Amino acid sequence: MTPVKWVYSFLRKYKMRMAAGLLMTTGIAVLTIVNPYISGVIVDDVIGNGVTQLLPVMIACLLGVTVLKGILRFSSQLMFEICSQGVLYSMRDTVYRKLLQEDFDFYNRNRTGDLMSRQTGDMDAIRHFIAYVIYTVYENMLLLAFALLMIFTVNVKLALCMLLVLPFTALTTYKQSKQVRPAFQKIRQQFSSLNTFAQENISGNRVVKAFAREDYEISKFNAENDAYRDAELNASATWKKYIPVFEFLSNMLTVVLMVYGGYMVIQGEITMGNLVTVNGYLWMLTVPLRMAGWWINDIHRFTTSAEKIYNTYIQEPSVKTPGRPVERKRFNGDVEFKHVSYQADDADADIISDVSFKVKRGQTVGIIGSTGSGKSTVMNLLCRFYDATEGEVRVDGINVKDLDLYDLRDNIGMAMQDVFLFSDTIEGNIAYGRPDCSFEKVKQAAKMADANLFIQEMPDGYDTIVGERGVGLSGGQKQRISLARALLKDPAILILDDTTSAVDMETESYIQQQLKKIQSKCTIFVIAYRISSIKDADLILVMDKGRIVEQGTHEELSKAGGYYEAAFRHQYGDFNEGE
Repeated sequence: MTPVKWVYSFLRKYKMRMAAGLLMTTGIAVLTIVNPYISGVIVDDVIGNGVTQLLPVMIACLLGVTVLKGILRFSSQLMFEICSQGVLYSMRDTVYRKLLQEDFDFYNRNRTGDLMSRQTGDMDAIRHFIAYVIYTVYENMLLLAFALLMIFTVNVKLALCMLLVLPFTALTTYKQSKQVRPAFQKIRQQFSSLNTFAQENISGNRVVKAFAREDYEISKFNAENDAYRDAELNASATWKKYIPVFEFLSNMLTVVLMVYGGYMVIQGEITMGNLVTVNGYLWMLTVPLRMAGWWINDIHRFTTSAEKIYNTYIQEPSVKTPGRPVERKRFNGDVEFKHVSYQADDADADIISDVSFKVKRGQTVGIIGSTGSGKSTVMNLLCRFYDATEGEVRVDGINVKDLDLYDLRDNIGMAMQDVFLFSDTIEGNIAYGRPDCSFEKVKQAAKMADANLFIQEMPDGYDTIVGERGVGLSGGQKQRISLARALLKDPAILILDDTTSAVDMETESYIQQQLKKIQSKCTIFVIAYRISSIKDADLILVMDKGRIVEQGTHEELSKAGGYYEAAFRHQYGDFNEGE
């Protein structure tokens, strides 16, 4: 399917409305040729021959045609606008749904600003094409054809003289079309780049201020802005080269009419009324010639935007639900990794290699290791954010690749390392995974995460609106809200990725006590750098360079003389492991 056919698939449901709009546009074009004809009759018959009784009839006809054209114009434009807004709504909804289905690899490849520009500027270019360009080009092509036909009925020689201009117009239009397309592609690319840069700097404005880099970022923005301006100016240079040609050719028609038409009137080959009629049709010829360059621009803007949106839309996620998934709504929580390795598409080596372990429901697993050792990647494979390149990840004895993605992730509660809170109330953020639950359950989850107290101290309590990404909350407060959100799901598997790094030891101890109360209901994975966060786990995995280099209980590993013992002694000194 081509991008244009894809856009038409959204327009198809409005084809009857579009047909009605085009039919009314045809009626407008037909009525447009009436007034110049009546003007010619008035000049020849009423003024020239003195048949004054025709004047009221002719004026009534002129008024009637004008009113009818106005009604048809309003109705047709309303019809096209309804169609364009309907297509825009359906297309934006479809593309957004597809974006939500994409996997992590997709968002690693595509920048946020680019995706935003697809949903805004590129979508609007398609709406503009449907709402304005289609009927405008269609109407003016009809006017051009009808005007030539009527001029032929007046005088064939005069019509043929005017036709001499059209081949030059067609050649100029073709040459402009060849140059405009790459210019518009460059504009859309630079617009996306500018949009991305602005989005990143607005989101990261606190970092910019913290490092006093405002001047540096302004200079970078100016460079992006200059590149966008240059792309627009380059496209404008193309217009500048061809628009005067279109203006010259359209004005040549006026010259032909005035010189040759006036000569024919003097020679008696046509009447003055005929000249007035042809002059009335003249604008119907000149407007398409003048506007041809602008329409070419609009058409290429449409095709470029359609290609960008379509090329984003057709990118299929590599991680998706199998054709016939294993039906399982509620999981038990048993997890097994069997010789699992994962290598990213653009990586030369495995991120994790030959990882194997097995845990039962009710057990707590601690994962520790240096930065970049693959701890979070192991959990990403469990959630199927990525697919293992070798080995199997099993939940309840079933390969996660055979499970429905929604069912799998719905049974997993995850408090992520990078805490993200929506611009919503605190209650809305906690209840994000279970929006239909009662307020009491929200409050209970907040109590378990030791968040209830500071939430109640806020001006509006649980109805307090948190800013974008949790602005206004401390790191520890955001972590506790994120933990409450994960706990409220009542998951079969709970993943805590460095969730208590920003809280004090007392709060961490309280949270660990609360987790013990739900331990029998689910399997808990805790990724941490603090030994205190995982020392009571049933199984501790020590990772290094993508491999499990040690595994066992705290008592076993604290005497093994490896990474874990070194980390334990670094954090606790030479205390006994029981302290």
